[in-house]
Amino acid sequence: MTVEGKTVRELVTAIKDKEISPVEVASYYLEQTERKNGEINAFVTMNDKLLAEAKEAEAAVMRGEETGILHGIPVGIKDLTPVKGMRTTFGSPAYKDHIADRDATIVKRLRQAGALIMGKTNTPEFGHKGTTDNMVFGATVNPWDHSKTAGGSSGGAAAAVAAGMVPLAEGSDGGGSIRIPASLCGVFGFKPTYGRIPMDNNLGNVFGSSSPFVNHGPLSNNPDDSALFLEAVQGPSTTDPFSLPLLDSHIGSSYLEEQAQGLRIAYTPDFGMYAVDPEVRKVVEATFDNWRALGMSVETVDLNFDMDRHEFNGFFTSMWYAASAAGSAALLENNPEWVSDSYRDMIEKGKPLMASDYRAYERNRSTVWNRTQTVLQDYDLVLSPTLAVPAFDYHLLGPSIIDGQQVKEDADWMMTHAYNVTGLPAASLPAGLSQGRLPIGMQLAANRFQDARVLRAAKAYMDAYPLR
Repeated sequence: MTVEGKTVRELVTAIKDKEISPVEVASYYLEQTERKNGEINAFVTMNDKLLAEAKEAEAAVMRGEETGILHGIPVGIKDLTPVKGMRTTFGSPAYKDHIADRDATIVKRLRQAGALIMGKTNTPEFGHKGTTDNMVFGATVNPWDHSKTAGGSSGGAAAAVAAGMVPLAEGSDGGGSIRIPASLCGVFGFKPTYGRIPMDNNLGNVFGSSSPFVNHGPLSNNPDDSALFLEAVQGPSTTDPFSLPLLDSHIGSSYLEEQAQGLRIAYTPDFGMYAVDPEVRKVVEATFDNWRALGMSVETVDLNFDMDRHEFNGFFTSMWYAASAAGSAALLENNPEWVSDSYRDMIEKGKPLMASDYRAYERNRSTVWNRTQTVLQDYDLVLSPTLAVPAFDYHLLGPSIIDGQQVKEDADWMMTHAYNVTGLPAASLPAGLSQGRLPIGMQLAANRFQDARVLRAAKAYMDAYPLR
């Protein structure tokens, strides 16, 4: 049996049936990484114990031990997430030699499920933007075109999966950071309901993930592999006060118990505010017939938040500005040479914000929640473009003009923020390719706790209409 082209579920089954060994699987992905990573720069630190751990996993199979649902599967971990004994830099020169002294809960659970930690994937400094580059490791480029961005902030994770360096990767998403690079790299990225996976990257601020909602989640080649990942890592933890009770202990298989046929999809082309590249809109709207052929309905709706994009992104980014100022003002003051221009700008904008400003932002947030709930009363899913543009040059923060309109380069092309504001489950899956052969993603979201519905619909679509 060969590793190439196999899903995670197929590999797990083959390992359990002794048709292939964890060592063979790990060796294959190591070879792919050694061959491709020099140009793409997806992995920034490798686990030098990977093959030894794969041998231990193989021995467990040979002894007939009960194994986990990800046994023998290499997984990439974003360089914002602590892995004990491994360099964890957060993309910042201030931490370029930092060795984590603990595993985040998500890493512990991946290990308990039998996964092998392959290494750390690249991220922008403290995950602060939608592209991936930093002063420690440089830029991660798009596997489809090395002159283009892989997106961010889980850009290394998405690029590694897209390039075939790893079958599964962990990311985190506080503004689209899983869905943005998934869209640009042509893979599946899933942000679950807020709290479903414990977030405890920073034990010194366990309440910080609510401002706005930040989630761990998987990047993979298909929704089925992401469902297995979710089953392995979900459930409550005392290290995260927002973590949810275990909602469905077997979601890795149970998400398929109901049919996707009959689901009602509401489509918004722009959330009533975004400028969208006509090619993106054309590619996403060309999927309508495909959804309908699968037995789902698609109707265009007026989903807007009674704000233009400047007001919406203004309140959303200000929440992040405040968090950046609270967390990194001392770093900027003491070691300004270690802070990038874009992150410095966020810190400076966050310093003057007051508690009263933040309370006003919560009212904006409530509007987004209420308007979204109005649509979800009549529909099962909301469909939109994930991003307003295909991939752009990797040295840019973003485009300055979209469809003839002047836009903010750091925010106006990301159509992902609403689901961080609300904490709803949302995924990006491939819709098609641009004329320049770059992936274009579509975003699929559902109501709180309806993660299985998103996974089920996405799997039906991707099985029937793979990206070509």
